[in-house]
Amino acid sequence: MPNSDIQIFNEQERSNWVRLRTLIGLRWCAVVGQATALLIAVQYYNLEIQLGYAVPVVTAAVIVNLISANTYPDNKRLSENEATLWLVFDLVQLGLLLSLTGGLTNPFAMLLLAPVTIAATVLHVWNTIILGLIAIAITTAISVFYFPIIDANGLALTLPPIFQFGFWVALLIGLVFLALYARQVTNEMHTMGEALVATQLALAREQKLTDLGGVVAAAAHELGTPLATIKLVSSELMQELNEFPDLYEDAELIREQAERCRVILHSMGRAGKDDLMLRRAPFETVIREAAEPHMNRGKSVRFNIAPAEGGPQTQPFIPRRPEIIHGIRNLIQNAVDFARSEVTVELAWTLETIDVRISDDGRGFPQSVLSRIGDPYVRRRRLSEDGAKRPGYEGMGLGLFIAKTLLERSGAKLNFSNSRRRGHASWTGQATGGAVIDVSWPNESLGIRENVKQDALGENQRFVVE
Repeated sequence: MPNSDIQIFNEQERSNWVRLRTLIGLRWCAVVGQATALLIAVQYYNLEIQLGYAVPVVTAAVIVNLISANTYPDNKRLSENEATLWLVFDLVQLGLLLSLTGGLTNPFAMLLLAPVTIAATVLHVWNTIILGLIAIAITTAISVFYFPIIDANGLALTLPPIFQFGFWVALLIGLVFLALYARQVTNEMHTMGEALVATQLALAREQKLTDLGGVVAAAAHELGTPLATIKLVSSELMQELNEFPDLYEDAELIREQAERCRVILHSMGRAGKDDLMLRRAPFETVIREAAEPHMNRGKSVRFNIAPAEGGPQTQPFIPRRPEIIHGIRNLIQNAVDFARSEVTVELAWTLETIDVRISDDGRGFPQSVLSRIGDPYVRRRRLSEDGAKRPGYEGMGLGLFIAKTLLERSGAKLNFSNSRRRGHASWTGQATGGAVIDVSWPNESLGIRENVKQDALGENQRFVVE
């Protein structure tokens, strides 16, 4: 996938994701809850609360909601700064209300976690940190400065100092933990979503190339007979026009141009073929087609093709699916990029599976990311060194993720490891003698059936242009 496409996903902003109407609805729920809690506390439990101050604080949230709902359209989406200010207002309003109703002795103090958790999922890091610091400051302030709640007997409802301190510490830990947890989960979700979009774009591009090649191949197939006829007739005319130089040159020109047409159509058809006869091709043919763009890049790409022990001698025919070709191509590209001089592609098959092993003589996968290969945007510790070997490479792991996703979609199972064939090993004893990628398909997933006669393919169908 081009680096420009990767950059688009990498720089995608989180702003303008949250609708104003969503936060207005959440605030209405908070207002109703706050008003109900005050009413029950006063009327049912006969608690003495600073209603003269608490009611205006709740009313302020109502006024802000009404102004926002009547000023902005329903589809208004908040920018980064607008969302930050909105959540800051919620924190301050809730903090004031808690300070008027018992501070940390009020069990609803845990609601201070909500704005920070929301910020962690939709805001950038610095805005989330600012909001978290504000929440910590408010939590600390209301633990010291607050109006106590007085019960019906005139006693102040307070917690023992040790319990109040413990509740304060628990709230601070909860703020940090929930923010980090929510952000980590959200980042993984967005990363996976962006990577899947990139995978779909890569597959769509490969499908278009295959379809385009199929159109050209079909044209070459259909025009093959008339071009051969023109070439044959022109050759016969040349034999009969030896005594007429002008006419002989015309006949020779006709034959040359017919041959030129055949060569052009053949070269254009190399991108892919959709002829019914080539919907399925020998195992080796499909893998070589995938490797073709990387065969002449300064590294030797060597093929070893042989049936596995007990496997049939006849090479299986597999479907020429775009996901298989593009996935194997990405894996071979990665091997060529990081190989010292040679990449080996081994093909084997049995009655149950067909297998591809792609190995190189490079340094192998870094041990720090070996267990996470195939995840999108994996950062590598050898980033600067890898960037020198592969100019423009950002070490994001997106290419391997696309390859892994496409191949698994076709039914394959992949395994990433390092080999010992060069005798290298890390201080932990793990092999570092070159990267090895094993790809294995069950025969059933590729529609391979032994001893089953294939029906006639029939005539090629016309391409439908939508």
